[in-house]
This record gives sequence, C-alpha cells and structure tokens, in this order.
Amino acid sequence: MVFEPPASHESASSNGAPASRPKILYLGGAHDAQVDLQRRLGDAVIVEQVQSSLKALALMGRKEFAGIYVDADRFEEASDVGRLLQNDRILQWMPDGVVLLDADSTIAWGNGRLKEWFNRDEIVGANFYEVFGHPEILGPDFCPFHTALASRESTASVIRCCDNKYYRLHAAPLADSSGRPTHLIVTVHDVTSEILQQQKLAAIHQAGTELGDLVPADVAELDYSERVSLLKENILHCMQDVLHLDVIEIRMLDQETGELHPLMAVGMEPTALSRKLYASETDNGVTGYVAATGKSYACGNAVEDPLYLEGAKGARSSLTVPLLLHDQVIGTLNVESPESDAFSESDLQFLEIFGRNVALALNTLELLAAEKAAVAAASVEAIHAAVALPVDDILNDAVNVMEQSVDLDPKIAARLQGILRNARDIKRVIQKVGQKMAPVQAHPTGALVESRPLLMGKRILVVDADESVRGAAHELLDRYGCYIETAHDGAEARLMVRNLGPDQQYDVIISDIRLPDMSAYELLMKLRELTDYVPLVLMSGFGWDKDHTIVKCRREGVKDVLYKPFILDQLISAIERTVTERQKLVAQTSAPS
Repeated sequence: MVFEPPASHESASSNGAPASRPKILYLGGAHDAQVDLQRRLGDAVIVEQVQSSLKALALMGRKEFAGIYVDADRFEEASDVGRLLQNDRILQWMPDGVVLLDADSTIAWGNGRLKEWFNRDEIVGANFYEVFGHPEILGPDFCPFHTALASRESTASVIRCCDNKYYRLHAAPLADSSGRPTHLIVTVHDVTSEILQQQKLAAIHQAGTELGDLVPADVAELDYSERVSLLKENILHCMQDVLHLDVIEIRMLDQETGELHPLMAVGMEPTALSRKLYASETDNGVTGYVAATGKSYACGNAVEDPLYLEGAKGARSSLTVPLLLHDQVIGTLNVESPESDAFSESDLQFLEIFGRNVALALNTLELLAAEKAAVAAASVEAIHAAVALPVDDILNDAVNVMEQSVDLDPKIAARLQGILRNARDIKRVIQKVGQKMAPVQAHPTGALVESRPLLMGKRILVVDADESVRGAAHELLDRYGCYIETAHDGAEARLMVRNLGPDQQYDVIISDIRLPDMSAYELLMKLRELTDYVPLVLMSGFGWDKDHTIVKCRREGVKDVLYKPFILDQLISAIERTVTERQKLVAQTSAPS
C-alpha cells in the first residue's frame, strides 16, 4: 500500500543526499525480508524504514517523502495514518495548537499554530515546555503529560508563561500497535483573555468589599467631610489601581429636585464640574440620560455623539453607568478617554459592578444627601448611640437577677423593678430631648426622616448575639420613635418578656433564626408559654438553615423573614405588617360576639 503525503518541511534527507533523490517511507511488517524494498528500488531512491505508525507520522512532520510503502500486516495502522494525513490541512487551520509529543515531551508533529505564537521557524524536535519558555504549571494536574501516559486517560492543566500569557492544555494518550501509550496528542488553547478577566473580576470584587468594609463603627468619629474624603480616597485607589482609569466623575442624584451634584472628579475640566445637570434624557448630556433611564451609555465617538458634553479636555470616548442601590438610581459614575472607542463590553461590565459597590459604600456612609445637621442634633445622636446598648445590658442584668433569686426580698424586687423602669425612661428622655434640640429644619431636605405613624411609640425587642446587629436596630429604628430593647440569646429574651410588667407587651419581637442557646422556633414555643400571641419576625444571615427553623416558624404563622445586614425599607415594612396584624387580632378579640 502506498500513500502520497502532503508536502512537508524538509527537501533534503538527513544524510545530506541531494533533494533530487526521492525518499520513500517504509512502514515495515512481517514481510520485510521478502519485500527488500531498497534492493528493488535501487540507489536512485532513499528508503527510510520504521516499525511504528507514530514514528512514521513524526518523520512525515519533519521530512518530505515521495511516497509511503506499508506492509500488508500494518494495513489498519496505515489507514489511521492516512486519515491523519488527510486531516493535516484541517488541523493547520484550527485556532488552537495541536502537537504530537513522544514520551520525553518532544514535539514530533504540529499543526503550525505554536510556530506562529512563538515566532519560531521550527518546533518539531523541540521540547514542548522549552517552546513555551519553561512555563509555570498552575494545575489542576501538575504533571499532565506523565499522568496521561501513566493512566492512559486524558488529562488537562493550565500553564502561565513569563509574558503573562495563559494556555489550557489537553493531553490524550495515543497507543502503538501493542496497546502501550507512547505518544500524546496535545491541544493548546489560549485562555489569556479569560484568565485575565477572571482576575480583574476578582480584583473588582475585592475592591468593592474593601469599600463596603467601611461600616459605621469604623467611621463613627469622623465628621461629614472626613467621611467623604475617606470614601473618595478609596474609590480613586480602586479606579486607578484595579480598573486603570484616570479620568473619573461621580455625581449624586437629589431625589427631590432631580439635580446631579458633583461628589468627586479627577481629570475633568472646571467648566464641566460647574455645569448644572439634571436627570433628563435630553439637554443634560450622557450623565443626565443615564440618571434618567438607569441605563449605561458607551460613547465611542465623543465628537459626533449628540448626547456628549465635554468633560475631560480632548476626550474622544466616555463610559457612564448608573449608581444603583436596590435598583434605584442614586447617582452616576463617568469615565473618559482621549482615544476613540476606548471602552469594551468587558470595561462596561467591570464598571457596572464597581458602580454597585460604590453605591453600597455611599449608602453605608449615609452620603446620599448632604448631611449637615446641627451640632446639637449630632450630639444627641452620639449620646443615644453610646447609651442604648449599655442601658439594654442593665435591663438584661436586672431581669436575670430577678429570675435567679427565688426568695428575693420584696423590697429588693421592688427596687429592681424601679431600675427597669428608670432604664427604660432614660432612652425615652433622650429621644424627647433630641426631638427638641434637633428640629426638622436642622436637616436638609434629602435627610428628612419619613413619618411612619405605625412605628411611633412601639416597643420592639431585638434578639441577636451580634452586637453590631443590636446596635443597627437602635440606629435605624430609634429615629422613628420606636422604643428598642435587645437581648443576647433566647433565655434572656424570655426573661425580658416575662418581666415587662402588668399589661405591657412587646409590639414586635425580631429574632435571629440561630441563637447561642436555641433556635427561633424554640424561642417561639417558650414565649407562647407566657403569652397567647407572639409577634415574631425572623432574621437570617443567608446561611444554611439546617434545622429548618424558617419552615417550622412559618407553619406556626410567622410571615416575615429579614436578611442581615438590614435593608431599612424591608425592616420597616416587616414591623408595620406585624403591628397591623396585631391590631387586627385585638380588634377581633374585643369586638362583641
């Protein structure tokens, strides 16, 4: 059997014979002696004899043969070689690299892609890893070629080259006629863009986490201007070091007037900063359009785009995304470049992700409105924040003493009850003084607290082992005229309910589903021993509810589940629903039958 292979890479034989002498590749077998091909063809032809189809294929990758003679015993192997030769041109057009390696990782054949990637005249005969510049193997298999030959199964891994290029390898063993794997077919796919995008997404996520780590406890002693400066510094660091952007503008949306107020800018023209912009689809540039529609906008050619208003001097393209907080536009983030079409779809994705992190950080720091409350109001808020949890500790200690002392002297018991009343009065007095010292007019329009009549004067118990959660409950709900008390665990919560005093009760009890000593379901059952109706709202930190507490509580009539950290609107809505439900039950009970 004779095949005519495609032209290969060498026009002269390895022994220096002139190109005019044709070469025949002989894949030998059981009839070598009878055939004696060299004697039959004479000295005018060079015969190179091999006993392995894989070696034959490797030689065809390096030399030019006029034909291939195959012993009849090797017909099946020869057919495989023939099919591979027919597919040679197809493989050469593949975007991925394809090579045949021997057991020493030497390249016996390749489709030419590696030659293009590494600008080499020849790769056949070279060590695979040497061609890639001795790259770092990142796994998951750190010896992919050895594993494939030893296990006789395909394996894969990723390598990183010194020029920060990444490739994914897939190695499949190729057996000889005896079934023993001696070679590997390795495909090489360039995954640099994919890996770098993953790394950038991870960096953006980390940058966003760092912005979000600026919890109120970290900035409690900073005034408004210091908080803004701190946030600006972190945003600028992330934009420049992670996103590699130097021209930045952030504007905040006044929800009442629709005006977009500059919060920070780098590289923008002074006239652009002083320009008044409003959330409108027309006559307010790209920034106004994005704020009005909530849609990102990529301006590839700033000179011709009708929406674009000059921001950075010489800018030729811009990218603007909305700052979204719970799907509400609170501002805009704009970046610009002196090059046309400078921003890709990936840049848009990265900036939108980062924009959401910025919005969350702004919300955490309460920068959505220009907070300029009077000094007296700030002082009252600080006093209440400092006193709230310690007063709760006094309440907790008092009820514990009352419960643990079975034979408590009536006078001491009365004194303890007085302590409970006085401790509760302290917080009420602070609230009333604060309302007098910090009138509504002390706050700008954007900082006004919405009136919630259903919350005014309601007594709420928050049960959670986390001090930050208990503190957040005070911070968020005290402003609405609620009386907040807290407990560390289920047992303490039960004592607080039991020792409220005659004809007193909590309007809402908010409990974490997993307390140090019991679940919220177990707390519900214990509280029902003290009162017929338990106005319970659950809290969860998005963890796995292995005890199915939420499901059990829902079966008992509990309807609301809050997720930490609190979202104010959801917290208020859950409390109002619970209060309304209780009012309906009271009305039904008191109605004449």
